[in-house]
Amino acid sequence: MVYLSISRKVKYYTKQILFASMILLNRGKNDSEKGQLTMKNKLKSCAILATLGAITIHLINKTLIEMATKDSLLNSSEGNYYDWRFGKIYYRKQGNGKPLLLLHDLDAESSGVEWKKVAAILAEKHTVYTVDLLGCGRSEKPNITYTNFLYVQMLTDFIKHIIGEKADVVATGESAAIAVMACGNDENVIGKICMVNPLSLTELAKCPNKRTKTLKFLIEIPIIGTLLYNIIHSREAIDEKFVDKYLYDEDTIDYQMTKIYHESAHNENAHSKYLFASIKGGYTKTNIYHCIRKATNSICIISGQYDENSIEIAKQYQKHVPAIECMCIKDTRHLPQIEQPEGFAEQLDILFSAE
Repeated sequence: MVYLSISRKVKYYTKQILFASMILLNRGKNDSEKGQLTMKNKLKSCAILATLGAITIHLINKTLIEMATKDSLLNSSEGNYYDWRFGKIYYRKQGNGKPLLLLHDLDAESSGVEWKKVAAILAEKHTVYTVDLLGCGRSEKPNITYTNFLYVQMLTDFIKHIIGEKADVVATGESAAIAVMACGNDENVIGKICMVNPLSLTELAKCPNKRTKTLKFLIEIPIIGTLLYNIIHSREAIDEKFVDKYLYDEDTIDYQMTKIYHESAHNENAHSKYLFASIKGGYTKTNIYHCIRKATNSICIISGQYDENSIEIAKQYQKHVPAIECMCIKDTRHLPQIEQPEGFAEQLDILFSAE
């Protein structure tokens, strides 16, 4: 019923705007036929049409955001907020034992919900902290350029001020580079590191170029950029991402979770678009080659068997740092912690218990 009322509202406003546009066009045509359409009138008509078009797109954006967030599935009552200098960071603490910090993948739709299934298992032996990175989930989403070093600062400050002691870190995808760089920044904050399907060293070394900077600019444009972001992060697109990238077995997909991912991408008026723009602009990547070679931390990699190039990427890391231990979880893709939480927790226990 809510979807229908929202759709009717948009259809109503769209029809009104289109009706007004048709009147303007017909009036312009009649004036042209009479030879009375001056340059001033042409510019005035174009300006009015442009304004009406912008209003239409704004209404569409507003509707898409309202539809994505209407269920309020991202529950923040179970956690707390760390009042960091660049914005409030949502986190949840559970369990008792040696501190373990879980970092979700660096994507506009991602959040600590990625760890929901496995965190409860890990909490039996650890004090588990899950965070929503700045620009994601329930954390604040400021209009800034997001960089790897920004997240390194966030991670370092969070461990020092909230955890209060050295913590082991498990990080997915591009977030793994944040943990590695944090070790290089301050060797007293992180103990062991487990990287889950990290990006390749080659991919991380890429710098922003003219094309990616232009793409960042386009996404950040008000109204048009927001529409582009909303289309890319539609419910259908996120469902497809779960099928094609995140999970191997389509039968294991929890569509309630895909709804949460969809909501996460659109809450706070879809301000995750600024993080998305920085990711597409290449600003969140950094070359970790020298840092990972110098790191004295115990590092391991967990790969999903069917995640694209994950086995080859793990071997690439191991080639440069032979001490890195690698494990593969069968019949999984990019998020094995969602697809096989028990198996993931078991592998992690083996890796972290080994001296």
